Amino acid sequence: MITESEYRLNVGLIIINNKGKLLLCKRKKSNNWQFPQGGIDTGEKSEDAALRELYEEVGIKERSIKKIYVSKTWYKYDVPEAKKFRNFLQDNFRGQKQKWFMFELIEDVKIDFTNDPNPEFDDYMWSSYWYPLYSIVDFKKEVYRSVLKEFCQPYVERFS
Repeated sequence: MITESEYRLNVGLIIINNKGKLLLCKRKKSNNWQFPQGGIDTGEKSEDAALRELYEEVGIKERSIKKIYVSKTWYKYDVPEAKKFRNFLQDNFRGQKQKWFMFELIEDVKIDFTNDPNPEFDDYMWSSYWYPLYSIVDFKKEVYRSVLKEFCQPYVERFS
């Protein structure tokens, strides 16, 4: 039986620039691309975690964004054993349970990976809306597809 405690609470972040492009980041020492994401600390609200992770992972401050949409549900995915990092294994997590946020940049920003002492990313690109489905690892693909489908209407209303 799968229990909720087997999933690490996490936030996923979709950041959109003024051209309607989505921020996609490349994990360091790999060719894997993904949206910024990060864990929710004990006692932390998901939106507070989203804002913290946004700054830590890509250097974007709260004043530079406007919230467009928050997922209505939490999304889960399992992480294959070979992809689990040390802390993930120590805590016996099966995968991640994520609340997703869509933010629009309201000013120019410089993407900066140096706010985290151990940055996850070493490169980034601004992609078209559906491109991430072709560039992410397989085990996250269904969550990305579901999130992008849920977020499509707010995105279209804002950027068309």
